[in-house]
Amino acid sequence: MSTLTQSTIAQQFGMTEALEALGVKAINEGTSTGNNWFSNGDVFESYSPVDGQLIGKVKASTAADYEKVMQSATEAFKTFKLMPAPQRGEIVRQFGEKLRKNKEALGKLVSYEMGKSLQEGYGEVQEMIDICDFAVGLSRQLHGLTMHSERPGHRMYEQYHPMGIVGIISAFNFPVAVWAWNTALAWICGDVCVWKPSEKTPLCGIACQNIIAEVLKENNLPEGISCLINGDYKVGELMTHDKRIPLVSATGSTRMGKIVAQACAARLGKSLLELGGNNAIIVTPDADIKMTVIGAVFGAVGTAGQRCTSTRRLIIHESIYDKVRDAIVGAYGQLRIGNPLDQNNHVGPLIDKHAVEMYNNALTKVVEEGGKILVEGGVLNGAGYESGCYVKPAIAEAKNSFEIVQHETFAPVLYLLKYSGDVTNAIDVQNGVAQGLSSAIMTNNLREAEAFLSAAGSDCGIANVNIGTSGAEIGGAFGGEKETGGGRESGSDAWKVYMRRQTNTINYTTSLPLAQGIKFDL
Repeated sequence: MSTLTQSTIAQQFGMTEALEALGVKAINEGTSTGNNWFSNGDVFESYSPVDGQLIGKVKASTAADYEKVMQSATEAFKTFKLMPAPQRGEIVRQFGEKLRKNKEALGKLVSYEMGKSLQEGYGEVQEMIDICDFAVGLSRQLHGLTMHSERPGHRMYEQYHPMGIVGIISAFNFPVAVWAWNTALAWICGDVCVWKPSEKTPLCGIACQNIIAEVLKENNLPEGISCLINGDYKVGELMTHDKRIPLVSATGSTRMGKIVAQACAARLGKSLLELGGNNAIIVTPDADIKMTVIGAVFGAVGTAGQRCTSTRRLIIHESIYDKVRDAIVGAYGQLRIGNPLDQNNHVGPLIDKHAVEMYNNALTKVVEEGGKILVEGGVLNGAGYESGCYVKPAIAEAKNSFEIVQHETFAPVLYLLKYSGDVTNAIDVQNGVAQGLSSAIMTNNLREAEAFLSAAGSDCGIANVNIGTSGAEIGGAFGGEKETGGGRESGSDAWKVYMRRQTNTINYTTSLPLAQGIKFDL
């Protein structure tokens, strides 16, 4: 990787060695059916937001390349769906073991290509490992129910069968974990997968495909079980319009999700959508202020505010508003912004210059609408900030009715909102946006906590008490409501979305009674 040797940061943190360990080259084929790599499209480049350096180049997939992928996946499904689920679980277990061996290298690549802190990069790979462990156990529990029939001598039950090809479209902010959430479950369910990673983080996708390809080869399994395509939105459109793909799982903006949903619905396909968030933490008079500060600051600035679960709004009771505001502002003064591979830093860069532009526009807009900047933002320049993607996490006093507050800005901008009265007023403010992903309340009052979790409480898919909005464990289903899309991934019974459900009735008598007492004699 001659491009990397020119970067002091890359040399210092062993990026060349990490890329070599992961099989990532200076110029990479972007289409793969396991060990079979090919591409005939234009070459595009991946630059690191950490130092602005070129990491590598990738050849995009063409429509003809995509068709080869689909043929390979279709053939692979014919045999993979017949493999017993526990045996499919063994393949996922082996994949998890490969991830353990490659955790350091892959974590570094995630951090360098995406810009999140190295600890978050390692954490993302750990999420992959965790979902593999979860899926392995699940492979022996893909159970249905047995029901009592109203007809004598009949037995009713339900079972789940593999669905087919699962198309996965992932976003740059979690370039590997979201793919693993989907694939680990889809594979144990007997599905095969076609993955389009973000064009902003293509090398992470290539590294992951190299890892699973080893597992498939070692087990003499069809390559088409795991396929990769690369390119811009036009490549993703091939999946969303393809009738051979019964399920498309897409992660990204609400705008993108609406396009995917309409395309899939038009052909009566299914879509699993994980879209935008506009997440809030309610801070009541009974909150632990120290815990609130920790949860709010990490939620707002972790991954430089580029998580779908990032904290965007802090809804604070008027009686403690000044105290909480001052504590949060003070904490921001301690943040260290810089190279995310250096674990002394708290905040890394935004993904690219377009993200910086959106950040600047948000700060301008909140002032135009009448808000007040409490912690000044701005783009950092000079030594260590050559990429032009480093910004200062900002805080603004605002109102929930502001247009800019109603929309998600994928950047470290936190809005402080004041509420009066009881917790129901705060809940109304929290629910008063179009998105419904993650939410939290900070309180030691049991009644407030239960009200927040009740049917009249948070309308989000995730509702936490005394922890922040950001960060989710594998065991729980992940996803949100309203314009977040309604999808569920990862834990609980999210596996069911990757399978087709079938109800069976068996008659073991010599007569044929009809349901509902209907008579039909011949």
